[in-house]
Amino acid sequence: MVVSYIRPDKDFDGVYEQLKLINGYADQKEIMINEELVDQTSQNKRLVDRHEVVRFFRSLNGDTLLVYDTWTLSNCIEDVVQMFSCLLKNNNTIHFVKQGVIIDRNSDTMVVLGLIDQLRQILQDDAKKGIGRPRGSKSSSKFDVHLEQIIDLLKKRKSVSEIARVMGVSRSSLKDYIESRELKEVVNGVIGLGENEDAEAMVIGTIRCPID
Repeated sequence: MVVSYIRPDKDFDGVYEQLKLINGYADQKEIMINEELVDQTSQNKRLVDRHEVVRFFRSLNGDTLLVYDTWTLSNCIEDVVQMFSCLLKNNNTIHFVKQGVIIDRNSDTMVVLGLIDQLRQILQDDAKKGIGRPRGSKSSSKFDVHLEQIIDLLKKRKSVSEIARVMGVSRSSLKDYIESRELKEVVNGVIGLGENEDAEAMVIGTIRCPID
């Protein structure tokens, strides 16, 4: 069974953005999604309080899970580690759409650690800022209603200038939107550029060693 799991987060991406990119990824990879779970109840909650999600993940065995990014599972490192451990122990396969990475219980440990470290870096950088909108947090934009059109044009290799002309909008405003949503990076993963090994190497390369 193939399941897509969507967890909207006020500091990251909403349901619509995640669904569009997961479905685009599934279409490109010719993956048939059998079930979809949108988790609306887990904002800032620890895994111990997310009873429905815990039951859902424990029910998976030998299945495939499509998620947008590591933070989709949880914003807590401890909970992410526990969820990884449970899912992989039960022979599940996890596709991380944004990174273009697929992991299972036979995956390179460094890839798994890289995914966890990416989340650690985001949380650490947010903590250093102390106040204000967290890094990655996305306010609403007039371009949100055009997200599907923008993604489709990016998939067709249209430049920001070309897309701006088609939509009749400011190139600089559109460029800021695309960069803030990291749409080019995500679309590159969705349309399957490169091999899984390349994506894994990129994830490992993002690991940040301690600084004295």
